[in-house]
Amino acid sequence: MCLLEVLPNEGFRLIQKLLGDAIPPYAILSYTWGSEEVTFEDMVANSGRTKAGYEKIKFCGKQAKRDGLQHFWVDSCCIKKSSDAEISECSTPCFARDEEPQDTWGQAFRQSKWFTRGWTLQELLAPRSVEFFTREGKRLGDKHSLEQQIHEITGIPVPALRGSALSQVSTVEKFHWAKGRQTTREEDWAYSLLGIFEIFMPVIYGEGKTNAVRRLRKEIDDFSKVKDCLRDLYVTDPRTDKIRIEKTKGGLLLDSYHWILENGDFKQWRSGQQDQVLWIKGDPGKGKTMLLCGIIDELKRSVAETHQLSYFFCKAADSRLNNTTAVLRGLLYLLIDQQPSLVSHIKQRHNLAGKPLFENANSWASLCDIFADILQDLSLKSTFLIIDALGECTGDLPKLLVVVCKIEVSKPVGATNQYWAFQSLGSSTLTRPSD
Repeated sequence: MCLLEVLPNEGFRLIQKLLGDAIPPYAILSYTWGSEEVTFEDMVANSGRTKAGYEKIKFCGKQAKRDGLQHFWVDSCCIKKSSDAEISECSTPCFARDEEPQDTWGQAFRQSKWFTRGWTLQELLAPRSVEFFTREGKRLGDKHSLEQQIHEITGIPVPALRGSALSQVSTVEKFHWAKGRQTTREEDWAYSLLGIFEIFMPVIYGEGKTNAVRRLRKEIDDFSKVKDCLRDLYVTDPRTDKIRIEKTKGGLLLDSYHWILENGDFKQWRSGQQDQVLWIKGDPGKGKTMLLCGIIDELKRSVAETHQLSYFFCKAADSRLNNTTAVLRGLLYLLIDQQPSLVSHIKQRHNLAGKPLFENANSWASLCDIFADILQDLSLKSTFLIIDALGECTGDLPKLLVVVCKIEVSKPVGATNQYWAFQSLGSSTLTRPSD
């Protein structure tokens, strides 16, 4: 994405191609477009200062600086409008701007065109802080202090304005919020709702509003089925289990696992230079589980952009977490949560059987088939799969290992690699060097 950086002389400059963790905190100016807005091309050419819209940019830069922010975003000049991909990455605002004079702002606030535009709906709902200003830069209030007026104007319930989960709001009600709002490009009426529905779909200008809305409704329906499937597949969220384990053991210390990062066998396993199975064995109480927690953190940090990561923590005393079926459900849950398109390997069966697909007498066979199909999906990135405390997994444990072997042997040409790590009791194959 692109941002504007506030300079010491109160000027600003365009910073392009910021990604991921490199994106700093920033403010966003939400406003209604006029006839002379500063464009992306103006910023690249260091021009546009004589346009009326330049004053809005100056205002947002000054306000951002007053609020302790060095960066801000204005859609007219931070998005290359000729790029549909960049338009798809539009984000949410920190500042909202009213265009009416301050002396009559009460009535003008209710009549402001800002409340009738399509894109400003998500710009009102998404950020924690939205501040309203007059054209002259006078602050009128924020989303909290003006929540009753905003509720009356928009019909949006106060809890939603305060940040309650939009996932709890029905599709019908969300569409009702957008009813009557207008966009310059007719398709934008649908595209401006993508964030509210937590949907991603490519923008296709020229398809018309009817087709855009039809595609949006289909994506909403598909996403709903994904959520239903994940809810039924769920037996635990291994990410939550990891947090619980670390808290129970007093926190994860770097010294408890950093030594393995320099271990030759581990480095070869992580880089794919040797066998794709890493088996860590050791006596009880030697910190093997925390070692795996550290490995998971390291993989998240170092290969998150290029690999998938799924893991499971077995626990003998918990009937939800001590069987092979639960292991496959936990691994599948994380994989599909990270890459929802993989649900296609479950959807048809789940549509027919529902939750019993994962819990009846045939669940093991069904899960094995689904798991194999997903790991052989050509769209899946290379994947790290980690199972902790394998010895605490009761019943048909050998079958789980057979499944792993069969998947590796039957992998089609072009399929990505899987890197397995197991932890269990036994003589150690990876030992910590003496201090």
